[in-house]
Order: sequence, then C-alpha cells, then structure tokens
Amino acid sequence: MITFKRVSIALSVAALLAGCSSGVKLDENSAANSGANTSGAASGVAGVDLTGSQIDADGGPKGVGRVVYFDFDSFVVKSDAQGLVDANARFIKADASRKVTVEGHTDDRGGREYNLALGQKRAEAVRRSLTLLGVSDSQVEAVSFGEEKPAAAGGNEAAYSQNRRAEISYR
Repeated sequence: MITFKRVSIALSVAALLAGCSSGVKLDENSAANSGANTSGAASGVAGVDLTGSQIDADGGPKGVGRVVYFDFDSFVVKSDAQGLVDANARFIKADASRKVTVEGHTDDRGGREYNLALGQKRAEAVRRSLTLLGVSDSQVEAVSFGEEKPAAAGGNEAAYSQNRRAEISYR
C-alpha cells in the first residue's frame, strides 16, 4: 500500500510538472513548481555526500544551490530547478532535526501587498516541492519578503530576474 501511494504521488508530481507553463497567473493554483538555478552552483544531484562532512558554515549541504528563480509574475517552480530542490530535500530528510526557511522574494514591480502575496506563493511552491519529496512539514517554514530584500539593485531585466526568487535558508 505504501509503495502504491508513493508511486501514485510520484506520478502525480510528474504529471503536474509536465503540465506546468511559465505563464501562471498569481491567482491560479500551482503544485510542485520549479525554478532555475542560475547561480552557477552545482545542483548536488550526483557525487555529493549529503549526509556527513559535506556541510557548509550555515548548516546546508556544500556544493548545492539554494536559490530557485522564477519567471515574471509566476510562482511555478521550473523543471531545471528540480535537481536543486531534490538535493536539498535529500539533505533535509537525512536528519529529522534539520529545519529550513524558504524565503520568497519578488522584483520591485507591482504593489507592496501584491509582491508580499507573490513572494509567499513562491515560498509555498518550493515548500510543497520539498514536502512532495518526503520532507516533513515540521521541518520547513515558508515566509515572504516581497520586494524588501533585493538580491540585485537596478531597474533592468538582469536585476529583476535575480530578485524573482525563493531562497532555502538552513537554521
């Protein structure tokens, strides 16, 4: 029964990911979304020891990216971030005492309330992806900073794309 349930969940996640598009509106429901790891950090999918000595100073896995990037006005986690999300999920699951906060961010276009809501949806999308991969709900908290903590200054697409993100922060 458990095996069937896991297979069923995995197939549901795969179907959802296959049907996702980058043009999701803020008010549409979205489960198991994915963002790009454009930071240049390794995804941690192969060859990284996620259980032992490969822990960096802030308590997270060494060599594994922690930033999921989003398209404009979207909270869809893109397929190219699945390796990043999966590697973090495996690391979190390896120790039940590990806790993370997923911080949702936006660029500065849009009103404050709208951006806080969009940032929360981005954080929740990454949180859902982690829990679908087996991470306990009690290990993950999703919060939004909206446009309040930009990663890059500027009013151009290069800066906007760096600010549309969710960050996995180990505590």
